Amino acid sequence: MRSAPIVVHRSSHSGGRRVTVHNNGRDEILGTAYNDHDLVEGVAVADPEAIWDDPHRMEWRGGPAHEFRAA
Repeated sequence: MRSAPIVVHRSSHSGGRRVTVHNNGRDEILGTAYNDHDLVEGVAVADPEAIWDDPHRMEWRGGPAHEFRAA
């Protein structure tokens, strides 16, 4: 099973979630999102048509969607 092209990883110990995009056969780090605004800004560059709740475009790993608290 292929994962979504944009992945929001589990929260770090200091808060925030790493965001990666699968592009040209490899994963690239977009940065760390500390809230939905950060996520929108970073993802807009990689995939302007990303839909937050579409599992074919975006995958939330290691915790609920839209939650950025420290682990």
